[in-house]
Amino acid sequence: MAENEAEGAQLTGAQSLVRSLERVGAETVFGIPGGAILPAYDPLYDSKFVRHILVRHEQGAGHAAEGYAMVTGKAGVCMATSGPGATNLVTPIADAHMDSVPMVAITGQVAGPAIGTDAFQEADITGITMPITKHNFLVRKPSDIPGAIASAFHLATTGRPGPVLVDITKDALQSKSGFEWPTEINLPGYRPVTKPHGKQVKEAVKLITEARRPVLYVGGGAFKAGASKELAALVELTGIPVVTTLMARGVFPDSHRLNMGMPGMHGTVAAVGALQRSDLLISLGARFDDRVTGELSSFAPGAKIIHADIDPAEISKNRVADVPIVGDCKEVIAELTALLAASGSPIRIDDWVSWLVGVKDRYPTGYDEPEDGSLSPQAVIKRIGQIAGPDAYYVAGVGQHQMWAAHYLPFEKPGHWLNSGGLGTMGYCVPAAMGAKAGRPDAVVWGIDGDGCFQMTNQELVTCAVEGIPVKIAVINNQSLGMVRQWQTLFYNSRYSNTDLKTNRVPDFQKLAEAMGCVGLRAEQPGDVDAVIDKAMSINDAPVVVEFVVHKDAMVWPMVAAGTSNDEIKVARDMAPNWEGEEL
Repeated sequence: MAENEAEGAQLTGAQSLVRSLERVGAETVFGIPGGAILPAYDPLYDSKFVRHILVRHEQGAGHAAEGYAMVTGKAGVCMATSGPGATNLVTPIADAHMDSVPMVAITGQVAGPAIGTDAFQEADITGITMPITKHNFLVRKPSDIPGAIASAFHLATTGRPGPVLVDITKDALQSKSGFEWPTEINLPGYRPVTKPHGKQVKEAVKLITEARRPVLYVGGGAFKAGASKELAALVELTGIPVVTTLMARGVFPDSHRLNMGMPGMHGTVAAVGALQRSDLLISLGARFDDRVTGELSSFAPGAKIIHADIDPAEISKNRVADVPIVGDCKEVIAELTALLAASGSPIRIDDWVSWLVGVKDRYPTGYDEPEDGSLSPQAVIKRIGQIAGPDAYYVAGVGQHQMWAAHYLPFEKPGHWLNSGGLGTMGYCVPAAMGAKAGRPDAVVWGIDGDGCFQMTNQELVTCAVEGIPVKIAVINNQSLGMVRQWQTLFYNSRYSNTDLKTNRVPDFQKLAEAMGCVGLRAEQPGDVDAVIDKAMSINDAPVVVEFVVHKDAMVWPMVAAGTSNDEIKVARDMAPNWEGEEL
C-alpha cells in the first residue's frame, strides 16, 4: 500500500473511494466520467486493481454491471456523474431491483452547499431511486465514504440481493480526511434471516408427505442461493415434479424427466398444468408473479402453499401461504431433504407423475416452419443452442426472441441464462452480454436480441470492440416489434399501429456492426444458418453480430392471454390442450 494510502493517512474522498473499491474486491467498474464524479476518475487512473470500462451510455453501464454480477456472483459496479448521468442509471437499477441482482451504483452529486438550488446537472437521485434500491446513501463528508462503500457491498450481496446506490457530493470527493476502513458493518434493523425456523420446516414436511399432486415451483431465488445441488437431491429423494420460472432456467436441468419446463403466460402446457392441477405448491424462491399466475383468483385452485423465500415481504404477498418459511433457499431445501429422508414416509405420487409426463409428451413446445421457406426464428435460436452447447452463457433481450430462447436453448447448468424478467427491459441484451463476457472472459457468450431491442443499446458494441470483449450477438430480425405485433394480431384485429420497424437494410445491421468495429454476418435462408453460427463461433478476437432475417408472423406459443386463467392456455391460435386427469 502506498504511503499516502496507508490506514489513517489523509486522502481525498476520491482516493478513499478508489481505495474502498479495492478493499471490497471490485475488479471491474462500468462507467462514464462527468463533472461531479470527475474527481474520482483521477485516482482511478492509477489503480492497479480496478479495471474501468468506458461505456457509451450510462444505461449500458448499469446493465453491464448486472451481467457481470449474474455470472460472477459478485456485486456489479457502475459509475456515473450527477443529473442525467445518474438518471440514465434508473432503468438498470430498477431492473436489478426486480430481478434481485447485486449491484452498487456510484454517482457524483453537486457540491453539498448547492444541493436543492437546482444547480447545473443536479438531480435528487437518492429520492428518485428510493423505491428501487435496497438502500441508498447520500455522502457529504469524505470520512464517510469507506463506511458507505463497505455497507453498500454488504447490503447488495446479502439477504435478498439487490441494487444499492451511493451518491457522493463533489466537495466530499475533493476534500481530505483520514482513511478508516470499518472493522464491522453496523446497519440497525438489517438482519436477513438465512436459517429457516425448524417448526415451519416440519410443517412443510407433513404437507409434502400427505400430498398426492405436489409440485416444486422454483424461482430465481434458488439460483441466487446457489441451491441447484440441494434441489437435485430433493427431487432425487421425493420424485416430485419441478417447474422452473423464467428467472430459474437451468437451476434444474431441462433434460431431467421430472422437469416440466417454464410456467406462466408463455409456459409449457405441462408446467402450467402441473400448477393448475396441483394439491401442493412448494414455492422455493419464487414470488407468484402475475406472468406465472395469470388471473390470481383462478391460480392453482386446489393447492395448499408452502412458500419459502429469504425476503419475508414476498411471503403471502400475492397468495396466502399455508406454511411460510423465511430463509435462504439452499438451507431450506437442505433441511427439507434431511427431514423427509429421516421421516421414512413414502411419497405416493406415481399416478400424478405419470399424468404430467403424459401431458409433457402430448404437448411438447414446438413450432411450424414458415411455408414460404424463410427462416424460422425458433429454429435459429435452437440451432445456436445446439452448436454453442450448455456451457455457453446466453443473454436475451425482451420480447418474442426472449420467450423462444427460454424454450429452445439448452438449460442444463445454473447461471448460464441472463435476461430481464421482472422489468422486461428492452435494450438489456447487448450491455448485459458485455458485462457477462467481462466477468467470464474465457467463456462463450451469446446474446439473443431482437431488431427492436438491438437498436436501443447496440452502441455498447463499440465498447466491446475497443475494450477487447468479444461477445456474439444474434439479431433476430423480423422487421417489427414482434411481441407487440403478436398482441395486435390476436387482440386488435391485425391493426399494426407503429410496430413495423421496416428494418430491411435500414439500418443494415451487417454494415452497422462493421462500422462499430465488429464482424458482421447475415443469414437469410435456412441453408445459411449453420455456416454463420460456425463462423461466429470461430471468431474469438472481436465481437460478432449475426443478423438472422426471419419471418415476421412467427408467434410465441403456448400463450395465456393477460388477465385470464391459466386454464385458458392455448397451444396455437384457437387451439387449447385437451386437459385430462381432473379427477386425479
